[in-house]
Amino acid sequence: MSEQRRHRLRLEISREAARLFWKQGVDGTSGDQIAEAVGLSTRTIWRHFRSKESCAEPIVAQGVEWEMTTLRTWPPHLSLEEHFAQESERFGQAASDTERADTVLSVQMVRLGDDEPAIRTAWLMACDELERELAQIVGKRLDLPADDLQVRLHAAAAGAALRVVNEHIGAALLDGVPASEFADASARIANAVRTATSGAVGDPIAS
Repeated sequence: MSEQRRHRLRLEISREAARLFWKQGVDGTSGDQIAEAVGLSTRTIWRHFRSKESCAEPIVAQGVEWEMTTLRTWPPHLSLEEHFAQESERFGQAASDTERADTVLSVQMVRLGDDEPAIRTAWLMACDELERELAQIVGKRLDLPADDLQVRLHAAAAGAALRVVNEHIGAALLDGVPASEFADASARIANAVRTATSGAVGDPIAS
């Protein structure tokens, strides 16, 4: 099996597991039920995942994949809110139904992590990957090595800010707050990152 096919299969399993976890809880969901929902054997599920809880990891990781991709392509001449606003608009116009559904599932799993330690661990693992990416991005914007202590501190602070904003907005949406209340999400994200990094990260870079 190719790595690409393996990735697609793991994500497909993760989608069905997340739907079941959200509907009936982690304790109420078995590996057999996940396998049945995907149309695979239970043995195949365990070939790709070490436990039923770990089945949530790929869909949770999808929750930060868009942000990681967006941050990787952050051009020097744009502020963070300008870049996020542009990419958010592009996602809104171009995202497939599957991508939108994955976003909802990811938000649901992050919320479920409030009561399920294993799901919470998956979310924190994804955020750790985001922090590692941020170290590269921040280092480049500050013209410093990614392993510089100040860069790592800024990356850790920015990553924590992004995590908290994501959790806050996601929880509010699941509680029924209209999406229109977060039309300024790009500005909120940028403000959180600037505050967390004492203004070191967020502005355009002078040419």
